Amino acid sequence: MFLTNHDMVDLVDFRHDLHRHPEISGEEEETARRVADFLGPMKPVRILTGLGGHGVAAVFEGAEPGPTLLFRSEIDALPIEEKTQIPHASTIPGKGHLCGHDGHSTILLALGLGLSRAAPKRGRAVLLFQPAEENGVGAAAVIADPHFAEIRPDFAFSLHNLPGLALGQVALTDGPVSCASRGMKIKLSGKTAHASQPETGLSPMTAMASLMPALTALSRSAPPDRDFRLATVTHAALGGRAFGIAPGDGEIWVTLRTLVDDRMAELCAEAEALASQAAKAEGLDLDITYDDIFLHCENAPEAVAHLVRALDAEGVSHDRDNLPMRASEDFGRFRACAPSAMFFLGSGEDHPALHNPDYDFPDDLIAIGARVFMRVVRDILG
Repeated sequence: MFLTNHDMVDLVDFRHDLHRHPEISGEEEETARRVADFLGPMKPVRILTGLGGHGVAAVFEGAEPGPTLLFRSEIDALPIEEKTQIPHASTIPGKGHLCGHDGHSTILLALGLGLSRAAPKRGRAVLLFQPAEENGVGAAAVIADPHFAEIRPDFAFSLHNLPGLALGQVALTDGPVSCASRGMKIKLSGKTAHASQPETGLSPMTAMASLMPALTALSRSAPPDRDFRLATVTHAALGGRAFGIAPGDGEIWVTLRTLVDDRMAELCAEAEALASQAAKAEGLDLDITYDDIFLHCENAPEAVAHLVRALDAEGVSHDRDNLPMRASEDFGRFRACAPSAMFFLGSGEDHPALHNPDYDFPDDLIAIGARVFMRVVRDILG
C-alpha cells in the first residue's frame, strides 16, 4: 500500500474538515481553496483553478509521452440539514455533505500523494475536482472552459460510493450505469380573488390536483432497463400564505428520469402534453422550463476493462449487481470527451442512503478507492 498511517490520519482529518464546511453547487470557493492547498506540497507539474467555476485540476506528468488519464471527483454538498451526532458534523445550517463528495475528493488527494512520490513513467494523470455536480451544470461548465483543452483526457475514470452494497464491494459493468434526468418546472397562472368570492378568480387548484397524479402515472418499468421511466413530483406550491385570497398561481416541480438519453425527449413531450391539457381545461396560462439536466452515464467497455484489471489486481471483489442505478450523475458528460467509466464502491448494506440527513461517508473507503485508481495509473502509464 502506497499510503502510510500518517497519510491516512491526514486524509481523514481533511475529509472531516470538508464535511464540517459544506458548500453547495456554485458556491465551492472555500472548498476549492482547501483542495488546492492540500495539493500544493505534492508539487504536481501544474494546478489549474477556476475550471468551470470553482473546479481544480492537478497534473502529474511522466518523463515520456503517453496518454492522459483523468480521475474526477465532485466537491459540492447538498442543501439538506444534516442530522447526525458525529464530531465532524456540518457547521453550516441547511447544508451537508450527504452524498460523499468529501470522501470522493479525499480519495483523489490520496492518489495525488502516491503520484507525488512516484510519478507515472509516461503520459499524464490528471486529478479533477469538479464543482456543481448536484445540479448537473458542473461537468458541462468544466468541459466548456477553454483551459479544459490543456487536460483533455484519453480515458476518464470516476467512482461513487453506494449505500446498500457491502462495505468495499464494487459494482461495475459496461453500458448504462446511471439514468438521464431533468427537472421540469410547470407554472400555471390564472387570477386571484377574494376568498369569499373564489368564483370571480381563476384558480390553478383543480389543474394541479389532476396533473400531479397524471404525471406520476407516466412512470413504468421498476428495474432500470431501456424502457425505464420515472416521473417524481418533488415540489408543489399554490397561491400565497393568506386566508383571504383565493390563489391565482401554482407551480409543480417534477423530476423526469429515463435510463438513456434518447428516451428523454418522448417522456418530456408526454409530460408537456399533460400540462398543456390541464392548463387549457381550466383556462390557465402555462410556462414550462427545465433545470438540473443530466445525461445518462455510459461505461465504455475499454475503460471498464482497465478498472476490472485494477480491481482484480488489488483483490477487490466486484460484480454488476445493483446496476444500472436509478440516480443520475454528472460524470455522463465526460463520455463525449473520451472513453469513460465509473465504478460504485459499497458503503455498507445498512448504511444510511445518499441524500439522507444521517448519511456520512465511510473513511474506510479512502484507501480502497485510492488503491484502485493508482493501479489503473500503473497499468496504463507505468
